[in-house]
Amino acid sequence: MSQTFDAIIIGAGIMGCSTAFQLAQRGLKVAVLEKGSIGAGSTGKSSAIIRQHYSNELTARMALYSLRVFRNFEEQVGGECGFTKTGFVAVVAAKDYAGLEANVALQRRVGIQTELLAPEALRDMMPGVEMADLVAAAYEPESGYADPNLTVNAYANAARQLGAKFFLDTEVIGVRFAGGKVAGVDTPHEKFDAPLALNCAGPWGARVAKMVGVEVPINACRVQVAFFRRPPGHEAPHPVVVDFIHASYFRSETGGLTLAGLVDPAEANALGNPDHYNEQ
Repeated sequence: MSQTFDAIIIGAGIMGCSTAFQLAQRGLKVAVLEKGSIGAGSTGKSSAIIRQHYSNELTARMALYSLRVFRNFEEQVGGECGFTKTGFVAVVAAKDYAGLEANVALQRRVGIQTELLAPEALRDMMPGVEMADLVAAAYEPESGYADPNLTVNAYANAARQLGAKFFLDTEVIGVRFAGGKVAGVDTPHEKFDAPLALNCAGPWGARVAKMVGVEVPINACRVQVAFFRRPPGHEAPHPVVVDFIHASYFRSETGGLTLAGLVDPAEANALGNPDHYNEQ
């Protein structure tokens, strides 16, 4: 016996849950199939930085739209997302100054509130920062970070209230076709029928794509973060900082902590199996 829907979403991370909310808002009968629990993959472990600094205009416009959602989350989605406005800083070395300047000009054209900061201005904002090799920074006062688990569960709850059905511990093992079009998906215990299946499986996305004969360049990699207690005299929250000189980022966390991670492309070489990540 199968269940019939207008759309099936594979994966209950932030992409799957927010998509379910949007489709359910539009009156579609939606099923979300998740092999584990809501936000159990990379979503629940995200640093959840909310920034608008991008060099691509389309991405910058999307980020601006998203910021407006996070700033008015209870009204637009419902529930809590834990958005904390701290500001966002991007710092660059001399060789990247022209690119930073161009990025800021692009972002201002699309309506993002951002500006270039001289080292002295950044020192006033963050007295403890070391800037021996810093040339310039871009600053967004409206950005910050959210709580990834609050956000994804708020989207899931909002989708449920609009009629979306969530099936947890339900792994998709195959996609069925009829007449060259999607007809549904199979799980170990049940079949689900729908003319539309959306791959929102994140690190498992390539595995799901292979079910329909499509190869996509998605690799799961192990990205590490660490928490540090801020030293005496620096207990106050600080802006989110992306340091392109040292390929790192850090943001405030509750309890006087700072979360730090890398934006080093070399981390993409730390390939792993998303079912068996080493989380130590």
